Amino acid sequence: MSVWTMLGGPVFWLLIALGVTSVLLFFNRLIALRRAQMGYEDFVRGVGNVLEQGNAEEALALCDETPAPVARIVAAAVRHRTASARILREAVDTTGRAEVGRFERRLALLAIIAQSAPLLGLLGTIVGMARVVIAVGGQPLVARVDLMGGAMQTLGAAAAGIVVAVSVQVMYGMLRVRLDHLTADLEAAASEILGILAAHREAVA
Repeated sequence: MSVWTMLGGPVFWLLIALGVTSVLLFFNRLIALRRAQMGYEDFVRGVGNVLEQGNAEEALALCDETPAPVARIVAAAVRHRTASARILREAVDTTGRAEVGRFERRLALLAIIAQSAPLLGLLGTIVGMARVVIAVGGQPLVARVDLMGGAMQTLGAAAAGIVVAVSVQVMYGMLRVRLDHLTADLEAAASEILGILAAHREAVA
């Protein structure tokens, strides 16, 4: 009996490949989310101080030099600072949704793997059971190795499907919590920069 058969067959190895891909994707997204999070309070206040001095171009340059979603939201607010309150708010909201959506799209693959892994495990179980049935019904004398091969394929695929699904679901949940925190920070930063611009307008008026 080959190692391939003993460890669960092709479905088992497909699940292993999906599991490895999920781990790599998890760390890639984890690093990206950690880089995206920053102490927005000091940054927004710093931009506000620059705007109070009448240096809008310097404020935009400061945003462009900061590779973070908060900076892009603040930059959108600065660019639309002379527009009406409604247009200003829409520009900030649109930028915020785009930033959050960019991270959500990249998390979708993990959710798909978590949902499909149990079904792939079930497929491997069916394939393994089919092998046992064929071995029993196709030969007058069934070798023990044939039955063991089918049983191992069945158990291996089922176990791999459950392990991959649970692991990926945990990874997805951890990233989702970080994304929720990032979303809350973006909303707070948007409210703060809008408040600064509103106060600046009142002072000028």
